[in-house]
Amino acid sequence: MKKKLTLTMLALAFAARIVQAAEPTAFDLIREGNEYVGKDAKDKIVQIRSEKSIGSLIPNVWYIVYYDVDATFKATEVKFGGGKKLKVTRPMRMLEPVTGDDKKLNRDKFRIDSDKAIEIASGEPILKPVTLKASKLTLQKHDEGPVWKVELWAAKLKNPNDNAKIGEVLVSVEDGRVVKSNLHIESVD
Repeated sequence: MKKKLTLTMLALAFAARIVQAAEPTAFDLIREGNEYVGKDAKDKIVQIRSEKSIGSLIPNVWYIVYYDVDATFKATEVKFGGGKKLKVTRPMRMLEPVTGDDKKLNRDKFRIDSDKAIEIASGEPILKPVTLKASKLTLQKHDEGPVWKVELWAAKLKNPNDNAKIGEVLVSVEDGRVVKSNLHIESVD
């Protein structure tokens, strides 16, 4: 009986470590990033972007850009790696006021998180015959509201250790609908 209880407790402890080890989503990092920006910038998101993932489809390096009225270029950026804050900067975003990319995204429309966006994008029927290896995400403005731009890489056919960029899928942050799909699986040849 004691042995069974000990094994159960070890299994639960192991499961808890696995849950803790999971990469945080982009929306988790917004909440975390709020701790490193001024009170007026909290939850005022201009852009979220990741670096290309390594070893899985889930990126682990993210940049959360907040609208900050106190910053010279109206932006404070918090960089995360593995769920931990790496750096806080006030980047030079000189072109964004011209292009309109300096405006806050409507946080009330944020329903589809980064993990779900990857799941939706990788579920595109044309991707069934390929092995997806990496992704890169950007939360950005679009004519139909904020979207996740999910860029995808797949294993090459002749050398599966090499990756080929196969395109991108735009996923609505509000309802998870695929707004646009621009995939080219012939790139894996």
